[in-house]
Amino acid sequence: MKKILFPTDFSESANNAFVYALKLADSLKAEIITLHVYEYPILDANYVEVPLYQAEVYQSLELANFENYKSQVPALHQIAQANGLGHVPLNNVLLEGDLVQNIATLVEKDNIDYVVMGTHGATGFTEFFFGTTTADVMTETSAFVLAIPDESKYQDIRKIGYAISYKQDEREALKRLLALADTWGAVVECLHVQTEGETIAPETVAAWKAGFGNNVNFHTLVSNDIEESIIDFTEAHRIDLVALLNHKRGFWESLFHTSLTKKLAFHLKTPLLALHKR
Repeated sequence: MKKILFPTDFSESANNAFVYALKLADSLKAEIITLHVYEYPILDANYVEVPLYQAEVYQSLELANFENYKSQVPALHQIAQANGLGHVPLNNVLLEGDLVQNIATLVEKDNIDYVVMGTHGATGFTEFFFGTTTADVMTETSAFVLAIPDESKYQDIRKIGYAISYKQDEREALKRLLALADTWGAVVECLHVQTEGETIAPETVAAWKAGFGNNVNFHTLVSNDIEESIIDFTEAHRIDLVALLNHKRGFWESLFHTSLTKKLAFHLKTPLLALHKR
């Protein structure tokens, strides 16, 4: 059985994303593992005799978080029942520590196939220097990550947009994406944004077209703004889900540039699926 990890803080954004997790689990006959993470506060030695009372304080906080989590879990079952998906298997996990690190650890340890979570938009200084948890999860884990914006309310997925640059690893990712599209009866619309000075041999495009069936269409837009072109294409073609292969950046490159995956996680109002080579 496939596994879907659903991190939640029980917010409206998370509950909105939970519907997508339920629908995905139902179509894949998968189970959902809900995850809530909390962090211990840093105790100031000027006010608390550390470590004399540290264990007692942490024990109290752990109990409080457990009681809060236990009280919130029934709401998830109610959402499942309200959407006719009460049959989807749910398991619940409560962990302490860093959220992104805990997600990455669970993905590897439990062989998680998908991570589904809500995302909040951001701009300017906040976007560049801090990012969002969802965007970090997309780049730090090996699972496929489905990010659900606040503005996106669940609707059947009939069109999937896939951003490509005609690289070989994107072809393999497209095959896996098509398997998912088939479960939904969806069509995949491949988009290549051709920037200034770039050339793609007609033979390359023809080979891609010949290698896939009727459920895949190929489009090219000429523009130097890849992010904006993807967003415009998504709106013009009424795309229900955008997918792209998440390419790992080198250290210096990632230090000075925000990846396309993270940019789209901020600005796209359509669910975004980050694919990985695994």
